[in-house]
Order: sequence, then C-alpha cells, then structure tokens
Amino acid sequence: MPQLKDDLTELQSLCTQEAIPVTPSQLQQLVSYAALLEAWNLKINLISRKEDAPVIIKHIFHSLLISRYHTFKKDEKVLDLGTGGGLPGIPLAIAFPETKFLLVDATGKKITACQAMIKELGLKNAVALHTRVEELKGVVFDTVLSRQVAQLEQLCAYAARVLKPGGRLICLKGGNLEHEISKALAAKKEHNGFPAKVELHAISSITPFFSEKKIVIAFG
Repeated sequence: MPQLKDDLTELQSLCTQEAIPVTPSQLQQLVSYAALLEAWNLKINLISRKEDAPVIIKHIFHSLLISRYHTFKKDEKVLDLGTGGGLPGIPLAIAFPETKFLLVDATGKKITACQAMIKELGLKNAVALHTRVEELKGVVFDTVLSRQVAQLEQLCAYAARVLKPGGRLICLKGGNLEHEISKALAAKKEHNGFPAKVELHAISSITPFFSEKKIVIAFG
C-alpha cells in the first residue's frame, strides 16, 4: 500500500536523522501501529481527528524523540501515565523490546484499544491496565512518562507515588512552560516531594510540526 510505504520511508529518514536506533522490523511495527491507531480512532477518540501532520510524525515519531534524552535500559520499569491510545508507551516498547512498559489510563475504552493493539503487534514487553496511578499499590518504576495535558505540578505529584529514588518523570508538553515548572519546583519546597530539578529540551528544530513542543525531564 503506497501510504504505508511512504510512512515507513519518512519514519526511517527521521529516525536516521535524529540517531534513533530502530531496525527494519521495528520500523514496520511502528508503521503498523500507526495504521491501527488511525483505525481505532474512527471508533474511539484516541487522538485528534483534525491533524495538521501525519500520525506517523505527530504521534509515533514524537514519542520516539524521548529516546534522544533518555536511554531505555534492559529490564527498566517504565510507567506510561494517562496513555490514551498508547502514546508514548507503545512506540517506545516497539523500539526498546528489553524495557518493560506498563500503560495506564482511567478510561476503560482507551485501554481496551491499547490491549487490542498490543496483542495485534505481538508486543511482549508492554501491558495496558485500566486504572489510576493512585490505585497502583506495591509497585515502583524507574521512569514515568506522560503526554497528557495535566499541569506539571500534578504530574509530579502522581509520579512521586510510584517512582524509585532518583527516578525520572519525562513529559511531552507544549506551550509556555516556565510558569508550570516554577509551580512544580515550589511544590517541592512546600511538600518535600518530587521534583528536585527540571530540565527543558526544545524539539522545535526537528520539524515545524513540533514548533511549540518540548520535552520536560524532572528528577527525583
């Protein structure tokens, strides 16, 4: 199919340009996931239906960009908080098969879609669970990821419940984040909680579709 071939070529080019290591089979899986995501989105609102860029760029490649700033290790435990349609967890699970990903969301139908896509893609290192982070008991993670629109202060509070000492919260966010970061750091002083330090990485130079997007990394 011409569109799938074009998506694969474009994703391969972008990953090569940004030194994101993906094999030919992983590229094919990523393109397959993009097609599944679009198909499920016709039934369930997982991503915007009025996109200004192809899904393969706006969602799949966007998720993979996290790996430019964080090295996913073997047996590392990663929580994708508020995963929605599996973003960024599923693309990263494809790219890093030795890392363990738990995808959670409070909306059951979204998790149903994620579970179906994980099964269809044959992923063994990703699990999707219908729950809230507050309900996760007795489990800790090395890293917490999020693409959801909650304020950084709130995301830090969620992450603080489940992160190991020295863990990281990594968020894909847009807009002017200076105020959000200030509030999150102030909350650290008030509550003696997470985070201790925040780094901001602009990704606007990679493609114009990310003109307002940034990667925020908060350290415990």
